[in-house]
Amino acid sequence: MALTPATAQQLQKLGHECLVEADAGLSAGFSDEAYRAAGVTVVDGADELFARADVVAKVAPPTADEVERLSSGKTIISFFYPAQNKDLLELAQGKGANVVAMDMVPRISRAQKMDALSSMANIAGYRAVIEAGNNFGRFFTGQVTAAGKVPPAKVLVIGAGVAGLAAIGVATSLGAQTYAFDVRPEVAEQIESMGAEFVYLDFDGGQQDGAATGGYAAPSSPEFREKQLAKFRELAPQIDIVITTALIPGRAAPKLWLADMVAAMKPGSVIVDLAAERGGNCDLTVVGQRVFSDNGVVVIGYTDFPSRMAAQASTLYATNICHMLTDLTPGKDGKLVHNMEDDVIRGATVAFEGGITYPPPPPKIAAIAAQRPKEKVKEPTPEEKRAIEAAAFKAQTRNQLGLLAIGTALLLVVGAFAPPAFMGHFVVFVLACFVGFQVIWNVSHSLHTPLMAVTNAVSGIVILGALLQIGSGNWLVVLLAALSVLIATINIVGGFLVTRRMLAMFQKS
Repeated sequence: MALTPATAQQLQKLGHECLVEADAGLSAGFSDEAYRAAGVTVVDGADELFARADVVAKVAPPTADEVERLSSGKTIISFFYPAQNKDLLELAQGKGANVVAMDMVPRISRAQKMDALSSMANIAGYRAVIEAGNNFGRFFTGQVTAAGKVPPAKVLVIGAGVAGLAAIGVATSLGAQTYAFDVRPEVAEQIESMGAEFVYLDFDGGQQDGAATGGYAAPSSPEFREKQLAKFRELAPQIDIVITTALIPGRAAPKLWLADMVAAMKPGSVIVDLAAERGGNCDLTVVGQRVFSDNGVVVIGYTDFPSRMAAQASTLYATNICHMLTDLTPGKDGKLVHNMEDDVIRGATVAFEGGITYPPPPPKIAAIAAQRPKEKVKEPTPEEKRAIEAAAFKAQTRNQLGLLAIGTALLLVVGAFAPPAFMGHFVVFVLACFVGFQVIWNVSHSLHTPLMAVTNAVSGIVILGALLQIGSGNWLVVLLAALSVLIATINIVGGFLVTRRMLAMFQKS
């Protein structure tokens, strides 16, 4: 449904009067009484609706008879697919009607709220995994049971647009081992962030940048396509479920999962072709049907995935329509203002005031900033690991030798010019640091926390140094040494007491 009771109330706030055909929403769970309660006028049939309405909103592309019912100045908002329906577009032009195609909404950030293709693709991707699970004879998730170990299902999603990402999310959440492929390199990070593994190709120049203007995929080069098909043939024998979503605007769906790949799959495997309505990505897809290959692979070519979740699809699509009408009604006075300078309105409008405005100019803002995917890190071989470790050891040894040489030179310089008293104190300092640190640091951390170990090591250095200085003949040095021993001892004992109380909290009574 293009109108729900909730969106009708929003449209009325914009100054519009809402009408709906009788019983149109029953299959989606919206009764005529619910519409009337929301202030919607329920009319008897489509003829009356087209006669009374200035703006007609619907889901599927209009038929030729429906376009004939339009007149100059009226607006129809629906999916339209102008590249495939040129005759219908010319008919609308002849009637002088304005046509807003929801499938032509540009994929820019500001237009996401009215992107009906994404809304329906999200549902289709979710439902595709549900349909695959309904036809798949095993678990998605791996299990270890008393009856034996069950491996996880391996799912390959081809095309990581909205539908593909939705399918990845559901398959991953069900515990499947999920792989995904897309010609657009910028989606690799999105795929990996959802827990799936991005399928890379060994192709000169890296993963092909297949992003076209507006966030859609563009046709691939013949060389890239051959590498792509070779990779799919390599994966086919181990994949249990394949979900294909690849579409290119204005073209038939590219054939990506060929008959020989289906033949290589295990019996009981499932293929869900979300591109079936445009010819399908799989050679064996039959539009609108579920078929079985000779080797027992299920191929699902349903074209009504959103309609299989009618209530959810209606809620999302009606919201998209509501946002579109909000942009078309800036004055909130019930009057449409078709601002052809607006990127969103201009992109979605395919016929306006007796003229055909398709194709639109490219949007000024790119949907996704193109970026190169992160290079896959190659795991070093054992020989390479040993070579890296040997090089690191040599570098560390050189650094240590350099420091020792510098330290020796400094000691020789200091020993040559410093008075004997200074050297005695300096030796005490060095020994205190070394011996004190070793004595305290080697105490097991089970007796004191690592933080206390560090502070106690410092205290140990202070105590040893102070003890060596207590024998000095200078009364000031003796006094300072005694105070140092007292304070450091308090610190060490207090540290152990605090640690003991902390450990006691975790002991069973």
